[in-house]
Amino acid sequence: MVKIVCSVRKNVLSVIAIIVSCTVVTSAQNKNDSVKTFNLDQCITYALQHQPAVMETALGVSIAKKNNAINLSSWLPQVNLNGNLTHYYTLPTTLSFNPFNPEGALIQGHAGIANTFIPQISATETILSPDVVYAAKSAHLYVQQAQQANDSSKINLVATVSRAFYDLLLTLEQITVLKEDTTRLAKNLRDTYHQYIGGVVDKTDYKEATISLNNSKAQLKQMNESIAPQYSVLKQLMGFPPDKEFNVNFDTVQMLQQISVDTTQQLQIENRIEYQQLETARQLQQQAIKYYKYQFMPSLSAFYNYNYEYESSSFSNLFVNAYPYSYIGATVSFPLFTGLRRIESIQRAKMQGQQLDWAELSLKSTIYSQYTAALANYKSNLYDLTLMKENVTMAKDVYGVVSLQYKQGVVAYLNVIAAESNLMSSEISYLNALFQVSCPEIGLHKKV
Repeated sequence: MVKIVCSVRKNVLSVIAIIVSCTVVTSAQNKNDSVKTFNLDQCITYALQHQPAVMETALGVSIAKKNNAINLSSWLPQVNLNGNLTHYYTLPTTLSFNPFNPEGALIQGHAGIANTFIPQISATETILSPDVVYAAKSAHLYVQQAQQANDSSKINLVATVSRAFYDLLLTLEQITVLKEDTTRLAKNLRDTYHQYIGGVVDKTDYKEATISLNNSKAQLKQMNESIAPQYSVLKQLMGFPPDKEFNVNFDTVQMLQQISVDTTQQLQIENRIEYQQLETARQLQQQAIKYYKYQFMPSLSAFYNYNYEYESSSFSNLFVNAYPYSYIGATVSFPLFTGLRRIESIQRAKMQGQQLDWAELSLKSTIYSQYTAALANYKSNLYDLTLMKENVTMAKDVYGVVSLQYKQGVVAYLNVIAAESNLMSSEISYLNALFQVSCPEIGLHKKV
C-alpha cells in the first residue's frame, strides 16, 4: 500500500510539474519584447507589401506601360545617321553615241569618281499604319489587364492570408482550451488521489482520472507541435523572413462583431475581378478584329534625307570638297493580295471572340454556384455558432454541478469524466464554429 501511495504521489507531482513548466515557458515567450505581434490587418498589410507574387504582378503594370511606350514610339520621327564609304578599283563602264558618227559603234567610257564618302541623316515619320493604330487603340487595355491581374493577386492573397491566420488562431485558441482542460483534469487527479488515500473511492477512479489527463496532455502536445508548420505557412503567404519570428493576436469579441453579413444583398457579377478580366479580354479581342481590318488600309509615311557627299579621284584628297544635297518625299504601300491572310485572320479573331462568349456563360454559372455555396455555408455556420455558444454555457454549469456531486459522493467519477469531456468538446466546437463562420464570410465577401 505504501508503494502504491508513493507511486501515485510521484505521478501527481510529475503532472503538476509539467503543467507549471509549460505555463512558465509560454509566459516567457509571451514576454519576449523582441518578437513582433501582428493582428489580421497587419498581416494582410505586410503581405501586400512583401509577397513576391503580388510584387511580380505589380511590376506587370509597369511592364505593360513600357510595352505601350515602345509600341507607340513608331508615331514619333525616326532619325538615323548613316555613312557609306566607296572605293572603285574599276569605274563603271558607260556606252554613249559617237556624235561624229551616230550610226557607228558606241563609245565605251568610265563614269564616276574612284572614291566617295556620303554621310546621311535620314528622318521618317509614320502617318498611317495598321500596327501603330492598333497600338494606340489597345494601349490602355493592356495596362488595365495588367492592373486587374495585380488586383486579382491581391484579392486572392487577402483571402489566403486570412484563412491561414484564422487556422493558426484557431489552433492557439484550442491550445488555450486544452490547457484549461489539462488544469481541470490535474485538479481532478489530485482530488481523486486524496479521496483514494482517504478510502472514499477505489483505485479505479484514480486510474480513470490519470487516463483522462494523459489523453488531454497528448492532445495538447499535438496542438503545440502543429503551431510551427502553421506559422511557416503564414510566413510564406506574407513574404515574411522564415528565420524571424512573430506572434499573432486577435480579439474574439471584435471577431464576433465583424462576422455579421447582409445576406439579402444581391450578387453583382460585374464586381467580380474574374468577370472584369474577361471583359478586358473581350475588348482586346475586338481591337484585334479591327487590327486585321486595318490591314486593308494603305501605309503612309514621309521621309527626309540630307546627304553630304565627298568625292575625289585620290583618296588623300577625299575630304577636301563636299557636294551636299537633300530631298523629301512620301511612301505609300497598299497590300493588294496577301494570300487571304487578312481575311482568315479576321475569321479566326471572330471565333476567338465566340470562345470568350462561351467562357462568360461558364464564368457566370461558376460565380453563382460559388456565391450560393458560400452563402449557405455562412448561414449554416452562423446557426451552429449560436447553438455551440449555448452548449458551452450549459456544459460549464453541468460540469460544476457534477464535480460538486462527486466530491459529496453522490455520483460516480464516470459522470465527472463525461461532464468534463462534454465541456471540452463544447468549447472546441464553439471555436470551430466561430472560425468556420469567419472563413465562409471571407469567401462571401470575395464572391459578392
